[in-house]
Amino acid sequence: MLRVVSFGLLLGLLHGEWALAQSIRKVIREDGRVEYTNVSDDGVTYVTRPPKSGEKGKVTYESIYKYRSDDGVITFTNQKPKGKKAFVTRRYAKFSCYACRPKTSVDWYKTALNTEAYRDHVSASAKEFAVDPALIRAVMHAESHFKKGAVSSQGAQGLMQLMPATAAELGVGNAFDPAENIRGGTKYLSELLTSYKGDITRATAAYNAGPGAVAKYDGVPPYAETQAYVKRVGILYKRYQKAGG
Repeated sequence: MLRVVSFGLLLGLLHGEWALAQSIRKVIREDGRVEYTNVSDDGVTYVTRPPKSGEKGKVTYESIYKYRSDDGVITFTNQKPKGKKAFVTRRYAKFSCYACRPKTSVDWYKTALNTEAYRDHVSASAKEFAVDPALIRAVMHAESHFKKGAVSSQGAQGLMQLMPATAAELGVGNAFDPAENIRGGTKYLSELLTSYKGDITRATAAYNAGPGAVAKYDGVPPYAETQAYVKRVGILYKRYQKAGG
């Protein structure tokens, strides 16, 4: 049963004490409803905070409504509850796929690479699943920009942005653990590469839009986001190859 933010955390939200708010966990229900709790059943901590300098265009924000449930418990949700007196407390940061926005000021041929973060995990996963480490790093860069706690507006989690159902199928117990996430994301990427006989363009399109969309259009689907993503992953991949993965 969902327990929600304690009084101390409520004070942190209302008075801007973000250190207290760091233990709020985002919960996505089956009906798409989003709630926030300080009770963790997976050891994951989500952070509610104002945008950092330079994040414009990389994250979006949604309103969090606060209300008191029938049993008297303070609840936070992203949907204004019907029949309840509620008010907006804060705006919750949602990380978008870093390379998916069709319009961006990023120069993908010059943007700084990250060849050091999670090197051991990338190397181990690359060896286990026979995937070029440069491609793993390119996908990670495109998906989360190496933010291990990233959560997309669709609920994708971690460095290589795994949806909860996909993570479960891949044997990932904690999508916010870098070792598990990178291994799971690499395994999925390997499966896609095998399915498309090594075609990186189709594999990365499927990673972004799903194999169903690639099958429907017999290639990269005509989605602006996916087309931008595939192109940028390709650019990053070549650059990471030259940089030594």
